[in-house]
Amino acid sequence: MREVRITRREEGQRLDKFLQKYLSLAGKSFLYKMMRKKNITLNGKKASGSEKLAAGDTVRFFLSEETIEKFSKSAKNTEVPQRAGKLDVIYEDSTVLLINKSAGVLSQKAKPEDVSLVEYITAHLIENGSLAAEDLNLFRPGICNRLDRNTSGLVAAGKSVAALQQLTQCFRERSVHKYYLSIVKGELRERASISGWLKKDEKRNKVQIFSGEQEGAARIETQYEPLSYNGRYTLLKILLITGKSHQIRSHLASIGHPLAGDEKYSDAQMNLYFRERYGLKHQLLHAWKLEFPEMDGELKSLSCRTFYAPPPALFCRIAAGEGFALPDGKETREEGV
Repeated sequence: MREVRITRREEGQRLDKFLQKYLSLAGKSFLYKMMRKKNITLNGKKASGSEKLAAGDTVRFFLSEETIEKFSKSAKNTEVPQRAGKLDVIYEDSTVLLINKSAGVLSQKAKPEDVSLVEYITAHLIENGSLAAEDLNLFRPGICNRLDRNTSGLVAAGKSVAALQQLTQCFRERSVHKYYLSIVKGELRERASISGWLKKDEKRNKVQIFSGEQEGAARIETQYEPLSYNGRYTLLKILLITGKSHQIRSHLASIGHPLAGDEKYSDAQMNLYFRERYGLKHQLLHAWKLEFPEMDGELKSLSCRTFYAPPPALFCRIAAGEGFALPDGKETREEGV
C-alpha cells in the first residue's frame, strides 16, 4: 500500500485529474476501475474521482509497488528544463509569479521540441526552491495569459493548482484589466472603443476582421487612448477587453492604424522605416500593465493591486527617437479608457 498526502500545491483539482498525473501511464478506465474496487481510496473511503482535493487529504493506493511503478513516470526520468538567462520577475509570492516576457520567447510550446516561457518559469521555481524535480510528476506551473511570440510584457503564472484555476478564471471573466503600449501608423485623436468579429485562419496563422457577425468568427472589443502624436505615428495605450489571437494587431490595422513592425498586418513602407532606422523586426507591442480586482483565497495578495512591466530597451529607444515620452508606470488607477 502507498499513501500520498495532498499539499497546497495540488489542492483544488479533481481526484481523477490528480490520479491521471500520478499514474500517468495508466488508462482512465483502469483508474476508475481501481476506485470502484476501492483499490484507490480518498481519506479511507470509496471515491468516484469527481471529488475536489484539499490540502491534508490522503490518497491510498492498495496496489503492488510493481504496479504503481509500472504506471508512473519515474522522478529520475523527469526532464528538468534549463533556464536561458535570468527571468525578469515583476512579482512573486508563494502562489503566483508575474514575468516581463521578452519579445521572441514563446509563451507556450507550439511543438514538442520548443522551449517556452513555461519551461523557463519551471526552471526558475526549481532553482529558488519553490519546486523540486520530483514535484513535476504531479504539478507543472502554467501561465494564464498568452502573448504572441514577439509581443513583450506581463505574463501571469500560477505556482499551485488552486492559484492557476483562480487566476485563469479572472482572465476568462475579464475582471483583470490588461493594458498594452504600441506605436501605430497615422493620427488617433481621442479615446475610443472599437468592436468587430475576428476569424482565424489556422493554416496561415492569420486573422480577418469583420464589421458584422460571421460564421466561425468571435466578437472582439478593443479600447485605446492616444498618448502622443508626432506628425506620422501615434503612441497608444490599449485596453484589451476580449483576448483573441492577434486581436490588437489586426483590429487596429483594420481601421487603418497598423502597428509598427508588424509583418502580418502592417504595410511594407512603414516596416522598412522602423527596420532601417531602429532594427525593428517584429511588431512593437508591449503588455504594460495588469490591474487586478478585489480577490480572496489563493490570490488575496493580488487584490486591488496594479503591476507594471517596463518596456524593453528597443521600445524605449524607438519612442525616444520618435519624440514620444513613455508613461512611467506610476499613474493612479483609472476607471477605464
